[in-house]
Amino acid sequence: MGKFRVGMGYDVHQLQPNLPFILGGILLDSKKGIVAHSDGDILIHAIADALLGAAGLGDIGHFFPDTDLKNKDIDSSIILSKALKEITNLSFQIENIDVTVVLEKPKLQSYINPIKQSLSKMLSIDLNQVNIKATTSERMGFVGLEQGVACYSVVLISKN
Repeated sequence: MGKFRVGMGYDVHQLQPNLPFILGGILLDSKKGIVAHSDGDILIHAIADALLGAAGLGDIGHFFPDTDLKNKDIDSSIILSKALKEITNLSFQIENIDVTVVLEKPKLQSYINPIKQSLSKMLSIDLNQVNIKATTSERMGFVGLEQGVACYSVVLISKN
């Protein structure tokens, strides 16, 4: 096994009125929120999947199946903590994380730094190891119609 490993994560969820919208542990001011079994933090889910994938450990569904009632409304920081623990147990460390959120509304520019700070703290990594980008789908598809949100994450981990 090489020193460096790359993982990719993806998550997508529906949006509906009067639900909370949490990204990277930060509650957004939004009229719509994420429909999910957990708290729906797709940004954390995409990162957790990328970390687990990079280490060859599967995905979050393996550790937190949505068929298990104890995972109902689970705080996604617990999911991320578990993914971090699993890769750390294999002597991996995070080199960097790059995330793209695809969403029409709300605009995320004012949330980028708080999300980066939140993730940096949760993962015990430097702020400059986390990059968050936001884009729209130019009013096309389910994201463009404001029916859902998607998130992509790429991580680089290395063996200690």
